[in-house]
Amino acid sequence: MAPSAVSPAQQHVQLAVAAKKAQDVVDDTTAAPAPGLTKPLADMMGNWDNFSFAPIRESTVSRAMTSRYFTDLHTHAESDIAIIGAGSCGLSAAYTLSKLRPDLRIALIEAGVAPGGGAWLGGQLFSAMVLRKPADVFLRDVGVPFEDEGDYVVVKHAALFTSAVLERVLRSGNVKMFNATAVEDLITRPCADGEGGIRVAGVVTNWTLVAMHHGDQSCMDPNTINAPVVISTTGHDGPFGAFSVKRLVSMKRLEELEGMRGLDMLRAEDAIVKNTREVVPGLIVGGMELAEIDGANRMGPTFGAMLLSGVKAAEEALRVFDLRKKQNEA
Repeated sequence: MAPSAVSPAQQHVQLAVAAKKAQDVVDDTTAAPAPGLTKPLADMMGNWDNFSFAPIRESTVSRAMTSRYFTDLHTHAESDIAIIGAGSCGLSAAYTLSKLRPDLRIALIEAGVAPGGGAWLGGQLFSAMVLRKPADVFLRDVGVPFEDEGDYVVVKHAALFTSAVLERVLRSGNVKMFNATAVEDLITRPCADGEGGIRVAGVVTNWTLVAMHHGDQSCMDPNTINAPVVISTTGHDGPFGAFSVKRLVSMKRLEELEGMRGLDMLRAEDAIVKNTREVVPGLIVGGMELAEIDGANRMGPTFGAMLLSGVKAAEEALRVFDLRKKQNEA
């Protein structure tokens, strides 16, 4: 059964009580370690004179990192779904896919060192995150406490949402995030219809720092990830923003970008969720990247559309993936 669009009061109270318990701290610094610490950690406190790390050789650290990273690169060179951008929309899509289809191999590619995009803070560098209902259903699914204000809810700090959904994505067994990694191009194939169309079949990647210096260094060729379905959530126009749709224009697969219109929360959020879709075969666009195609309004400091656009993008990706699989099996 689909969750109700209105938060049940009793459930909200339970969330608030749980959040209060989680936030309780011991104010007296002379008191014993707070209940809940494991005994080994509690026993360590007050015994720092006898403290020492286990011995290690520096090369062991290097090998521990590089062996795992290159295994991940090798494994995800063939992925089922690739997501460009780990902001609030991309993370929501990754979370939804990890819950619905743990059998799929998902590569999440983020140009920044820190994933989360603009979702670490609310508007104008304020802390609180505001989401209009029914986006609260996603918060409940992830387990993020909030204050219910009637038609909207407030998370006390945007970082609470971002860190919670990021943790769940990273803990999942089928999503690998490659951050500090830029998508420089799309892998394309001719469509089978014979009419000259293309389908997107993966992404072309490079270290972000390399991508930023193509203009002042010699040729530094990229890497690739094949995937029959790509979700692009790179945000509105910027240094790495609206990447996929701008690339479609340069490839003459879109005539032009309409460009994002002025702020209108009432129109913008509905439009972004409803218009999350497959733009060309194999490429689903969600979040504010859509505004550049459709000429949708910007929504400003409210995040509900980002979360639910990610959910819809995941739903669309599964539809396209399963259809492509059936076609290949036919």
